[in-house]
Amino acid sequence: MRGDPEIAAQRLEMLRDFSLLALDQNVQGLAAQFLARSNLPPKAEVDAIHIAAATVHGMDYLLTWNCRHIANAQIQGKLTEIRLDCGYVLPVLCTPNELMGD
Repeated sequence: MRGDPEIAAQRLEMLRDFSLLALDQNVQGLAAQFLARSNLPPKAEVDAIHIAAATVHGMDYLLTWNCRHIANAQIQGKLTEIRLDCGYVLPVLCTPNELMGD
């Protein structure tokens, strides 16, 4: 197990009452487009699903510490093109620090 189990349990408790987003055919299809047409590597399939779920479900922001595949300006540019072709609005993909400011 990675990380502090107590802190992980606290995070899960904070999220207990949040709704889960469906990973339906729209999400899966957009994730497939992200993988096929962007500079996301094949190993980033879970990241593509994460971005697609936030996009399809109309989230305003997707907060992440994943700066390799999600909060990455080079990747976001290509994702923006793809989402336009598919008729979606890409949420702001950023770290919590970027959202809150320093």
